[in-house]
Amino acid sequence: MAVIDTRLDELDLALINALQLSPRAPWSALAGPLGVDAATLSRRWRRMQDAGVAWVSCYPGQALAEHGIMAFVQIDCTPMDLEETAAAIATHPHASAVELVAGSHNLLLTVIATGLDALTEYVLRLGRIPAIRSMKTHLVQHLYQEGSNWRADSLSPEQHREVAAAAPGGVFRTGPLGPEEQQLMLALGPDGRRPVIELAQQLDRPESSVRRQLSALLHSGRAALRCEAALPYTGWRTTATLWLTAPPHTRAAAASAIGRQRETRMCATTVSDADLISVALFRGLDGVAEYESRLATAEPTLRVRERAVTLRWIKRAGRLLDPDGRSIGFVPMSVWESSAPVEAGPDPR
Repeated sequence: MAVIDTRLDELDLALINALQLSPRAPWSALAGPLGVDAATLSRRWRRMQDAGVAWVSCYPGQALAEHGIMAFVQIDCTPMDLEETAAAIATHPHASAVELVAGSHNLLLTVIATGLDALTEYVLRLGRIPAIRSMKTHLVQHLYQEGSNWRADSLSPEQHREVAAAAPGGVFRTGPLGPEEQQLMLALGPDGRRPVIELAQQLDRPESSVRRQLSALLHSGRAALRCEAALPYTGWRTTATLWLTAPPHTRAAAASAIGRQRETRMCATTVSDADLISVALFRGLDGVAEYESRLATAEPTLRVRERAVTLRWIKRAGRLLDPDGRSIGFVPMSVWESSAPVEAGPDPR
């Protein structure tokens, strides 16, 4: 069996950064800014995909937030059942992310549902898992920033401008997904760069119709594309989740201060004993304290109530990960269906 090269060089990292800015950009459009030919970029991306060290996923976007509900669920699990329980929960469509963490609880879930009733049903199902000893749910009130907006720093400012200028724009538009849009998002989920002709064949629809619908879906923000890489290979080795408090009159300013920090991946206000939650990436553990210090300077009323450091990602934005953070599968995020657990299939790349 051939050994796949998982090392990432500067061109690989630049390509990942470029696809964060424009996930479906043609290789020909990226060749100029990255200084290599399109065939080289295609070959590089295929190698990274095959090794599971980089991928593009599609999932419900920020514009759908007001038509559904999102929550962070802290779980305390019996130690001997921790790994098995985390792996089982990772097969659930509603659990978009599953992390083993160091903190007051040993599991952290990001949960997405169509409404409070659906979320309640899912939480009750979790409560029936014998190994789970306790749970704490933090409802998201407003999502200020989500993971697809985070960028690596592998491009020069000029390259960044060139790639960003070529990226298609769109008008942010809220509204639920229709049945055909749901099917399209699920078809695109495992590989956000799938050609339109393949999507049309799978969905048995005209190519022109799929192209038009895909453009509307992505540009409205109701579906999000996210280019990601196995974090240990990129240098961003540490993930921390912070629960914070701030007085009501400074909460918006606090969220803005959090969002301005380079390391912030996600920021939201919550309805729980914490007022805000922040998920951030760091080069190492020392970055967490420095980040908290900058937050305190930017908004003096902000206080850290609790923190958790990710020991291992089991699942991130629907993507199943191995202990090294590499992609080993994808669970379709069909959150509008029953909350009954489903089995994860292989990554169809």
